[in-house]
This record gives sequence, C-alpha cells and structure tokens, in this order.
Amino acid sequence: MIAANWPVQRPRDARLLVVDAHGRITHAPRSRFIDFLKPGDLVIANDAATLPASLRGVHVPTGAPIEVRLAGHRCQTPGQNYTVSDTEFSAVVFGAGDFRTRTEDRALPPALAPGDRLVFEGLSATVEALLDHPRLVLLRFRGPTQAVWAGLARYGRPIQYAHMPTPLAMWDVWTPIAALPAAFEPPSASFALDWGSIRAMRGRGITFATITLAAGISSTGDPELDRRLPFDEPYRIPETTASAIREIRTTGGRVIAIGTTVVRALEHAAARHGVVRAGEGIADQRIGPASPLRIVDAILSGTHEPGGSHYQILRAFLDDATLADADAVLEARGYRTHEFGDSVLIERRCQTPCICDSVSDTVDRGRIEKVRLKADAT
Repeated sequence: MIAANWPVQRPRDARLLVVDAHGRITHAPRSRFIDFLKPGDLVIANDAATLPASLRGVHVPTGAPIEVRLAGHRCQTPGQNYTVSDTEFSAVVFGAGDFRTRTEDRALPPALAPGDRLVFEGLSATVEALLDHPRLVLLRFRGPTQAVWAGLARYGRPIQYAHMPTPLAMWDVWTPIAALPAAFEPPSASFALDWGSIRAMRGRGITFATITLAAGISSTGDPELDRRLPFDEPYRIPETTASAIREIRTTGGRVIAIGTTVVRALEHAAARHGVVRAGEGIADQRIGPASPLRIVDAILSGTHEPGGSHYQILRAFLDDATLADADAVLEARGYRTHEFGDSVLIERRCQTPCICDSVSDTVDRGRIEKVRLKADAT
C-alpha cells in the first residue's frame, strides 16, 4: 500500500474496499459508504477530539533536548470517576529530533529517573515513575490544572510520523464530530464522516450515535513497547448510545463501528454482562482472532498493515485467509494507508450458514453491485 502523505480528511478520490460476511470483495468510492448500510443499522463513532500531545523541551538534569509524546491519561481503577482535566499522563520520551525522522530511528532519551524535571515552552513536568521501560514514564505537569491545559493547547503539537512531510495543524487531526478533548492521536476512521453523510444516514433510517474513547498512540518506535499496544484507554458510553444498542438488538439491525476504538470500547463494555451499559470504563483488553464479538457486526476503518494492533482487531472480523485476500487487493490496487488514507468496510464473517436470498437482501445486493460497477468503470 501507499502512505497517504497529504492531510486531507475527505479527498474526492478516497476509496473504499468492502468485504461482506461471505468474504466477497467490492470496491467503491468512499463517499458512497452509506450505500452499503441498511435501514435499521446503528452507526457508532468515537467523538474524542485530539490533544496537542507532542511537546519539545529539555531534560533538566542533563540539558539534553527531548520530545515527549503523551500516550495516555493516568488510568484510575474501573468504577472511579475519570476526567480529562487530570495533569498526570503516561508518556513516551525521545531524544533529539522530530517527526521528520522515522519513529523507529529516533534517538533514545537521556537516562530518566523519578524526580527528573522536564521543561517545555510554557510548561514543566516531573517524572513520577518509570513504567517498566526506559522510554515510558508517568509525568506530572506542574501548576494549576487550568494553566497546564492552557499550556498544552498553546505549545503542544499533534503527534506526527515521518510519512507526513509537512507539520500538521490541530484542525487537520480533529474529526468533524470532535467533542471532548481526550484522544492522543485522532480516531481517524471518523475522518470519512461529515454532517452531510450523517444527515443522509438518518434520511435512510440509519441511526447515528457516539462514544468517547481516549485513543492512544499507534507507534512508539520500540518493538518491545509496540508489543504492549494498545495501552489502556478510558472511555465513556452515553445512555443514548447504550439505549440505541439495546433497541437495535430487538429489531435485528446491525451495529457498525466507525474505527477500531469503537470496537474496543463496546466489546469491553459488553464483556462482563453481554450487554452495553452506559457509563465509564477502561478498555484494557486485546482484540484478535480468538476474540468473540458480542456487539459489533461491521467496522469502517483505515487500511492497516499486518502486525499492528489495529490489524489484529480486523482479525476478529475475518478469517486470516480472507483478510490476506483483502490485503493482496489493497496492495495490488495501490490503496493508501495511514490516517489520511483510504478505508475498508468489513462485515463480521458468518459463523453459521446465512439466508441471503430475501427480497430486501436482493435489492441491497443489486444496489451495491451498481456502486461496484460504477467504481470499476472509473
């Protein structure tokens, strides 16, 4: 696949690869993704706004330059109230350099120890603890909470990787539905949405709802740390969303997750009781090929390369052979990857023989086939 290197959230030529429950692959313009939804479906997106989570500064004990990438809020134990106003964060620390160097090639930071002071423009922080890795620390920012958050807003920058050659602005990484500033990297599957598509969903009898999950970082540059991803991520599910899920289960509609973060939140919420209840939690599970999906029936996601934690979540929807077929098609057709790339819409594979010959399904297949033919013709 090709790295998307221009920060346009909804380019006109964005493409969509669709894999249905039987493993059939279809291509379409991404702008037509709602044509693959059905009346009665429930679409759920992550409305977390993205924080300016990259800070450049100095490690005071050595005078060495550093970059800190905030990786997560300090997670309370489940059942305690969670607030994004806290000023303690887990963070990954790099040495000199910036996003123009590949993350895996970044210099190591100076040796870090509890009590070390880090100074940034307009902000300072103390290393509270090392988190079982020399690059991963718990930071406490100094000063009143309001001043700390104002400093992050003024002096922080979006976390960025080398495939994007020009500096990102905050408006590049805020989705159209961004609300509470909680994510450390954008829940980028929601870049495909706009208010026109949401209005069109409702006009077709498709319900739209949101959750908020503090999406963490996607890469640390260190293989050992990357194996721990995703880190624990706090989430909040509104009562309106929980109620919509309960209703959709009684009507036989599908739950469509916009992005892997939504899958993680909903499946974690349902793991204990089999249903999604409103409230807060901390998604601390790994989702992969052995994970039963209790809630989510399909996912709209970016294109992910094998090996990463996002890709592992896709393995919960498809068997490896079908996913490998989809990967080969993505590669052969030059689909774009990373946060501003193209998308996939994957339906959870059928576990038992499915009846797909009803009149409504026939109509749906005919409509989708028209979309496919038009896409192939262009």
